[in-house]
Amino acid sequence: MTLPRGRHGLSREYIAEDQKKRILTATAETLDECGYEGATVAAISGRARVSKSDFYVHFASKDVCFVAAYDAGVLHLRGDVLTACGRGADWGDGVCSGLEAALARLAAQPAQANLLLVEGLRTGPSVCGRFQQAIESFVPYLRNGAPPGTGAGRPPEAADEAVVGGIASLLGRRVLAGKADRLERFFPELAEFALTPYLGVAEARRIISSR
Repeated sequence: MTLPRGRHGLSREYIAEDQKKRILTATAETLDECGYEGATVAAISGRARVSKSDFYVHFASKDVCFVAAYDAGVLHLRGDVLTACGRGADWGDGVCSGLEAALARLAAQPAQANLLLVEGLRTGPSVCGRFQQAIESFVPYLRNGAPPGTGAGRPPEAADEAVVGGIASLLGRRVLAGKADRLERFFPELAEFALTPYLGVAEARRIISSR
């Protein structure tokens, strides 16, 4: 949204928040189009339709803005996943619902998918650290309520993080291949990857096929 010119009666707080949201959106889009080096403050500001001086009112530097954009993207993604997981009839259904919600959001916003899973990780150690924190933050949603495992027993706790990290890695490869807008197509294989360590192949496939 672009604010109207001239007198509009909007509060300074509203205007500032609107500018910030536009800058964060523009950051993901510019990074997706131009890469890290090309995503200059001037390019981001131009896409957001704010002045460079207004950019620096909100963010001290390009890197600070990248971190904020990354955090905002993770926050929105986590919100969708949490809401969807809560609608599941049981653990397996909840995992599938959360994964479907994540894929839907990422597919609908390819630039955000690129920021979170590919290009954002090239912007420096600060965002790489955020990526690891994001992976760890999703682990409890997989672990909580998980069944005791197959006849061989429950997988070790490290497997929970490996599953979440593996899903992120698989999605990143799809985004890098230019398939960000088609991520929902990969739900069956990703869901099987997530469920099999806890339920076994047959039960995982039964749950997925019933959706």
